[in-house]
Amino acid sequence: MRFLPCGERAVLIEFAELTEVLAAEARLRDRVTSGEPPWRRVVDIVAAQRTLLVTHHPGDLRSVLEAALDGLRPELPVPQDEVVIDVLYDGEDLAEVAELTGLSVSGVVAAHTSTPWRVAFGGFAPGFAYLVGGDPRLAVPRRSIPRSRVPAGSVGLADRFSGVYPTASPGGWQLIGRTDATLFDADAEPPALLKPGSLVRFRSVRTLATPTRRSPAATVVAGRAITVEHTVFPLTVQDRGRPGRAAMGVGVSGAADRGAYRRGALLVGNRAGEAALEITMGQCVLQAVGTLTIALTGARCPADVDGHPVPMGHPLLLPDGARLTLGTPSSGLRTYLSVAGGIDTAPVLGSRSFDTLGRIGPEPCTAGAVIPVGETAAGWGRPVPSEPPRRDAGILRYVPGPREDWVQDLAGSHWQVSPEVDRVGVRLVGDPLPRRSGELPSEPVVAGTIQVPPSGLPVLFLADHPLTGGYPVAAVLTEEAIDLAAQLRPGEEVVLLPIDGR
Repeated sequence: MRFLPCGERAVLIEFAELTEVLAAEARLRDRVTSGEPPWRRVVDIVAAQRTLLVTHHPGDLRSVLEAALDGLRPELPVPQDEVVIDVLYDGEDLAEVAELTGLSVSGVVAAHTSTPWRVAFGGFAPGFAYLVGGDPRLAVPRRSIPRSRVPAGSVGLADRFSGVYPTASPGGWQLIGRTDATLFDADAEPPALLKPGSLVRFRSVRTLATPTRRSPAATVVAGRAITVEHTVFPLTVQDRGRPGRAAMGVGVSGAADRGAYRRGALLVGNRAGEAALEITMGQCVLQAVGTLTIALTGARCPADVDGHPVPMGHPLLLPDGARLTLGTPSSGLRTYLSVAGGIDTAPVLGSRSFDTLGRIGPEPCTAGAVIPVGETAAGWGRPVPSEPPRRDAGILRYVPGPREDWVQDLAGSHWQVSPEVDRVGVRLVGDPLPRRSGELPSEPVVAGTIQVPPSGLPVLFLADHPLTGGYPVAAVLTEEAIDLAAQLRPGEEVVLLPIDGR
């Protein structure tokens, strides 16, 4: 058992085999369920092939974890059910997988369907499950450069695993087919189709049924709201997110720039995690329904109410019918509109945040949307000092990651932000970093992860990041640097520096 650093609020525990991981996960969950200190500081526990991630509130938990895991006996849970998944085997990488394995295309299909798989653990995205125990001939490496978008329902292979992408997302697995099975339904109990320990059988079919899509529920507005008259990019609703659900593949999500979100909440008097609007690149016109108290934080952009300029970082009164117009930010990417009472959309799994990777939460708002606002007592928020300008905005500080020894020359490296920037992460371009060859078993990751694929070009994970990955995590951004990374725009120059470096 090895304890590896994983950012300022997490530790990665490495084991020799999967059975030890699952036994350790069960034991630690029992401790957390007890509710006794210091277990109240644990936020989440995420299992992977040979590692277990424990995220926690600030403080060192290593001695507590070591004591709890003393005398651990590895064991696998007994399968409780079996799930059959129909697959149309027409994946983009099917021929390449055949070449890598020495099988024919039909041989790959036969190998994938003839041996039952077992759900080892969840992660990566809501409803995604890592399946083990299939035909050992299907062990293939991940792609050297991951795809920026893998279609929902794609069936893939990587290392000794198979899995199904529940939603469209980035991914580096070899794609062999697709299914229309519903892997995750937030309204179901349990929400995930595949549970740890379940047996899974894949069945080859010639056609797929047309999936049934539910119509979105109509928004009922009573009293106060914000109407979107115009916006270039969709607006998303964000709050503190969904901590504690990573084992079922549900990420924390929430505001990408958490500092800007918290500041806005204080300015309008929200203290219970009320939701705000996350606005990308400004350029929108919003109208008040009812009198609202609002504040603008994050990326600074020109703003006016009915033609009269208004400042950012201060509480503002938006009268009934008034129009708020935001221009393009002079710098930064994301602006937050906080409103007293919060955005009052229906919570999903305990949060109103929209997770762009998991597609959980209220859908992004476009022109014509009417966004309900919650009720609140009259009055202003608490006084908040003016936000100082962010120094060295182009410098992102990090702490060592669990696989720092896999990558060379990270400290002081210079990069340019690529056009691939979203809430999932930021891809950097520049001179590739020297990196150890080979692959790692999939491991849990946290927001702020600096992951380095075989290309040697780092990827910075943000709020909607995958929950697990097989590329080495060389470092993890500090809490402050995560907020800075959330404001990066394509073409900007950045430098990666350790927290104790200059």
